[in-house]
Amino acid sequence: MAFSRFKALEKILDREPVEDVSDYSNISEYFGINVFDSKTMRKYLSKEAFDEVTESIKKGKRIDRKIADQIASGMKSWALERGAKRYTHWFQPLNDATAEKHDSFLKIEDDGESFEDFNGEMLVQQEPDASSLPSGGLRDTFEARGYTAWDPASPAFVFEDTLCIPTIFISYNGDALDYKTPLLKALNRIEKSATSICQYFDKNVKSVKSTLGWEQEYFLVDSALYQARPDLVLTDRTLMGHSSAKDQQLEDHYFGAIPQRVKAYMKDLEKECFKLGIPVKTRHNEVAPNQYELAPIFEETNKAVDHNQLTMAVMKKLAKKHNFEVLLHEKPFEGVNGSGKHNNWSLATDTGVNLLSPGKKPMENVQFLVFMVNTLKALNEHGDLLRASTASHGNERRFGANEAPPSIISAFLGSQLTEVLDMLEKEVPEKEMTPDKKTQIKLDLGKIPEILADNTDRNRTSPFAFTGNRFEFRSVGSSQNCAASLIVLNTAVADQLESFKKETDELIEQGYKKDDAIFRILRKYIKESRRIQFEGDGYSEEWIEEAKRRGLTNVTNVPDVLKSYVDGKSLDLFERFNVMTKSESKARYHIRLEMYVKNIQIESRSLGDLVVNHILPTAISYQNKLIENLRGLKELFDEDTYEEVASGKLDTIERIAKHSSYIRSKVPEMINQRKIANKMDDIEEQAQYYGKTIKPMMDDIRYHVDKLELIIDDEIWPLPKYRELLFTK
Repeated sequence: MAFSRFKALEKILDREPVEDVSDYSNISEYFGINVFDSKTMRKYLSKEAFDEVTESIKKGKRIDRKIADQIASGMKSWALERGAKRYTHWFQPLNDATAEKHDSFLKIEDDGESFEDFNGEMLVQQEPDASSLPSGGLRDTFEARGYTAWDPASPAFVFEDTLCIPTIFISYNGDALDYKTPLLKALNRIEKSATSICQYFDKNVKSVKSTLGWEQEYFLVDSALYQARPDLVLTDRTLMGHSSAKDQQLEDHYFGAIPQRVKAYMKDLEKECFKLGIPVKTRHNEVAPNQYELAPIFEETNKAVDHNQLTMAVMKKLAKKHNFEVLLHEKPFEGVNGSGKHNNWSLATDTGVNLLSPGKKPMENVQFLVFMVNTLKALNEHGDLLRASTASHGNERRFGANEAPPSIISAFLGSQLTEVLDMLEKEVPEKEMTPDKKTQIKLDLGKIPEILADNTDRNRTSPFAFTGNRFEFRSVGSSQNCAASLIVLNTAVADQLESFKKETDELIEQGYKKDDAIFRILRKYIKESRRIQFEGDGYSEEWIEEAKRRGLTNVTNVPDVLKSYVDGKSLDLFERFNVMTKSESKARYHIRLEMYVKNIQIESRSLGDLVVNHILPTAISYQNKLIENLRGLKELFDEDTYEEVASGKLDTIERIAKHSSYIRSKVPEMINQRKIANKMDDIEEQAQYYGKTIKPMMDDIRYHVDKLELIIDDEIWPLPKYRELLFTK
């Protein structure tokens, strides 16, 4: 066989142990040393240049080209000192990965003199070839021109020998071809909308920032075993493999002791993250064997998104040093939990207030409830679009099992906060509130503790759960760019906050007191958002029926889920707020469908190749071995004895023949169905066909392959098994 798992296992046994990494005495001594942050800029920039870039970060002010030259000069000097030899505009195209084109600092004059050069023009804008990156029809293939433009709000950094400059990525016509461009627009809009609401409560608030704390789940697999599994190499998941006798059923891996080899990798990873200014804080074993989690401290959303994309790249590069491969696929192994990426989202003022954290004073709690209730209302209005932002071929396999949030979008608040909303809804009368009533409500609201997490259980089955001082959106897939969901969430909440302010101001203009107007609108929103609140078991059949009665959708098929991107309400939402044009929204829908098709297509082709060239030959070889054994037995024994000793082997031969025959007939059928799909011009029709016809055929073939794995001699099975992949020490 081309691949031998035993040779792979021998490589593990012969391998030198990975040397442990010694920690610095204090992380603070080297945190951010490879980042061109404010502290570094003060040293390398003039006061004029530093003030200019600071003003740009805080207020979005355009940087003068002459000042850009000064910034570039300081950045180059710093980068060269950090060992950089090249620079790149680092951006995030619409394929959930990052992209970069490296250029040398070298410049040669006409007289042959050479030196390092990096000016403001190189810093601010570059022109990478955009022809082979996803555009969703925003440009023709022959239209290769695209532009990257510097994002000063996300600091440049040195990784390995390259100065990396975070940028947006747009087409020649100005269409956004990336995640960062619409994210920055959404963040700008939520800042304006939320700040205007804060003015009701504190005139000192000048700005509000969206914050994010992501939790990255991932699997580690030994490199040798990984290379012996072509399906992992090509698709990042196992297309076949019977479950191990032991996996996660004893619940002994979650929060268990971290294996030494894994801990050495984690230490290296954390060290590199700290040098890059990524504030990672938490590491632990996850539920499934060989599954782990990494989580940082909260940051401003734009920077946090960049840090997550960078972390995933660092994870993959450093894993090779420790003879590991990182799997970020949402469902790399059947029968055990898949991987997600929880997005902990909140809003914070420039005065240091977390707007989703209950306060000690009544007025602080009124402000908290305003943002809490408006977030619920936004989820009620745009829940389907938020779910669509997480839809992918990987997440489709993860959802639906008791391991990830259900496909029904709902919010969990906990019993205490639910009681507060119940009280608020009932206490506000139809007529204008009296001072006594207002005082009573405020006093009751003042009893909300600062941290609700200790006063309510954590509902792990909720897609959108309040966890004390933020909402935790749990549906994002482990390989996905956090920005996709945060574009939706921040835009939807901004829209809702603007509606709230408009309605509240209208009541104030009619003569209502400010507090009266606020409570009246909140009461209406609480009623309108009741259907989205659910405190029970999101995995239960009862909830599915209840959600249907409430009018909530329960769609699991990715092509159908993605339609929310292009319904009238979603297109209008993004266009009204200048986050995305209708063309840009439709392009993302088209790209998501295309990625769905291509991923299943690659999986289908990989499965067919593995089955035909590895599994069936192994099955035939073992079957022939059994047949030869039977012939030998027939020569040795009389007829009665032969029938007695041969019955088990005959049964095995029959089962191998049955499973092999099914596989042999099904693979050509799958290929033919793929050919039919590939001739379809309509991407929607093609995606539906791949999802509803070809994907189930792959699952059927897998079933029979996994049965053969249990029958065939372990010594000749060509691929590493789950018990080997999931229990590498």
